[in-house]
Amino acid sequence: MIETRDLTKKYGELYAIKSIDLNLSRGDLFGFIGPNGAGKTTTMRILATLLHPTWGEAYVGGHSIYTQPKEIRRLIGYMPDQFGVYDDMKVIEYLEFFAAAYRIRGPQRRQVCDEVLDLVELGYKREALVTSLSRGMTQRLGLARVLLHDPQVLLLDEPASGLDPRARIEIRTLLKRLGAMGKTIMVSSHILPELADICNKVGIIERGELVFNDTVAELLKRVRPQTVLNVGVASDAPAASEVLRRLPAVARVDLSDHHLRVTLADGQADYSELPTALIQAGHRLTLFREEELNLETAFMALTKGITS
Repeated sequence: MIETRDLTKKYGELYAIKSIDLNLSRGDLFGFIGPNGAGKTTTMRILATLLHPTWGEAYVGGHSIYTQPKEIRRLIGYMPDQFGVYDDMKVIEYLEFFAAAYRIRGPQRRQVCDEVLDLVELGYKREALVTSLSRGMTQRLGLARVLLHDPQVLLLDEPASGLDPRARIEIRTLLKRLGAMGKTIMVSSHILPELADICNKVGIIERGELVFNDTVAELLKRVRPQTVLNVGVASDAPAASEVLRRLPAVARVDLSDHHLRVTLADGQADYSELPTALIQAGHRLTLFREEELNLETAFMALTKGITS
């Protein structure tokens, strides 16, 4: 649904984005992550046909941004980071105004507006003035607006920006629901953990260049290729560590009180023999789990915090 080839935008000698290659299929929920000023908005504006690249190509739904911008605009729903609302309108009037712009007429217009309000869980605010909405509600109203014409592709630029924790969770839940409907979603953020649990693909951009483009699982593997386990024993941790060090699957054991931090050998994913060996040696386990890599740590390992 989205494909870019060598997509580049320059301002004088400054690269806003440089040689961006993306390939998103129908139903992908793609988290576009990067520091502020990294090039996320520039990429989205190009895909939304609001900005021309310096060179490179981009296709949305098979349509070229150069020759078929009208076809692309029918396919997409673009929600910028900052968008204006008409303060003197009610929520339902605001949506009906934009529905009319999409040439949705007659009884269908009111039906479509009611459906998107229900989808974003704002139906109870349909008669409220737009000015009375909280920041989180305003974001959901903006999302309802871009859903009016049932777009196949959603380009959402920092939809959770400035929201409180509860509103962020509500936005993520809504994105999951939209992904389950088969829509291709590209959503940007400068916070990796905010999107990692809902996206099937992640791209990390820094200083205009894509430094990572794959799944979250592959991201974690790149930052830490070896599996690490946290193991706790009831007593005699030094003896337990010696049991583990003798196993070929184990590369290293670090001891701290009754806890062991066990690093497996490169390429070793099966650690089923470890608890068996400890139990057979007479040790009682109080903890045995794979150590999760903090996504913020992964993000910091791949980026340097440099902006264009």
